[in-house]
Formats: sequence, C-alpha cells, structure tokens
Amino acid sequence: MSFYEEHILPHLINKACSTGPNQKQRQKIVPLAEGRVLEIGFGSGLNVPFYDPGKVEKIWGLEPSKGMRAKAKPLVETSAMDIEFIDLPGEEIPLDADSADTVLVTYSLCTIPDAVTVLEGMRRVLKPGGRLLFCEHGKAPDENIRRWQNRINPAWRKIAGGCNMNRDIPALLEAGGFRMVSDERMYIPGLKVLCYNYWGAAVATN
Repeated sequence: MSFYEEHILPHLINKACSTGPNQKQRQKIVPLAEGRVLEIGFGSGLNVPFYDPGKVEKIWGLEPSKGMRAKAKPLVETSAMDIEFIDLPGEEIPLDADSADTVLVTYSLCTIPDAVTVLEGMRRVLKPGGRLLFCEHGKAPDENIRRWQNRINPAWRKIAGGCNMNRDIPALLEAGGFRMVSDERMYIPGLKVLCYNYWGAAVATN
C-alpha cells in the first residue's frame, strides 16, 4: 500500500463522506440495524453515532484499509458497543454462514473491486430473514449526468481510492442475490455526478 493510500487517502475519504447531506443519509438507515451486525466498509467509523445501542448486540467492522482502521480506532475504543474489526482477505468475508442479523453497507459498494462477489458473501453470512441495509451513491437517472459520470469516472477512480461514481446499485444488489424491499432514491445536495443516492433494505432471494 502506498503512502498516499495509507496516510492521505483516508483523510480525504473521511472528509468527503462526512458532509452534512451524507450524515443525514446515514441517519435514515443506520438506526434500523439490529442484533449482530456486519458493517461492510467500516471506514473511520462515521456510522457509529447513528447505531441504536439498545438494538445492537455486536458490530463486526469490516475494513481492509489499515489507515482507515487507525482513524477509527479511538472511536471504537470509546464506544459502549461491542465493535470488532475484521479484515477482508481477497473478496471473502471471514465470518461463518448465518452469523449476522443485519448487514450494513454505506458508501462502499462504489469502491469494492468485485462487488457482486462480496454481496454474495453478505448473503451467505446473513441469517434467514436477515436484512441488508444500504445507502450508496451511483448511476444517475438523467442522461446528461450519466454522460458526465462515464467521462469523469476513469480519472476519478484513480484519485479516489477506486471509487466509481456510475455503478448501478440496484443491478449490483440483484446480481449478488438480493431483492430490494425498501427502495428510495434522490439527488442529495452536492455535485450531481457524485450525489445520486440509493438507500433502503434488501433480503436474500433464496
């Protein structure tokens, strides 16, 4: 991992993902998590303040970036909740099948190289009846915005840690074996190519 990826990029990502509109989006979805929770892309712990401690038994924070884990460590250590960091070896989630009541993923599907494989892993670790809660930015509904997303994305991906601004989130969820049961979408304040948001809940299709 380069100096930029380990020491500079975590701060840039934390800044970009902690804007007021992003935090309002987290507030809509994170409190719905319950039981034993697997959070994909734990990052610097921006979701931690929004969990309902009365509903959450344990949180596994999956975060492959050493720099991000270091940034989140003080928050994790002072939290009253049981939070355990886990790493991601390749695209395999290191938890047993049927071990999580909730999987939470916020602003991370844009970055995961093989998102479908990781979604299949999320489905594997979810208990029967468990829910995937998601809040992501992605492919815009307006053709002119989509054109700009497609033009800018190759350069953006290089400087933003692999983030893709044009991923089709519903299609990814379906390809990973999920069916959306709650589906909300809108532009949040900010640069439109980065600010079309999808959020809701999904369940395994089998």
